Amino acid sequence: MSPNLAMIHDGKKFMWDGQLYDNQDEASRAAQAYQDEDFQIQIVEQGEKFLVYTRRTAKEVPVTAQ
Repeated sequence: MSPNLAMIHDGKKFMWDGQLYDNQDEASRAAQAYQDEDFQIQIVEQGEKFLVYTRRTAKEVPVTAQ
């Protein structure tokens, strides 16, 4: 199996975390850990495996004029 490294969902790019999960519970636990770190996640079933795709938006950094 050769999963896509990236996927587009609702116009947003998500990157695969590189792990193949045997069941949805394992994938959900991994996804929850990513969500706790402020990632957006998508779980995709491919064949008999589950994949977790993640996305994090850049935080706005205030810019001061000099």
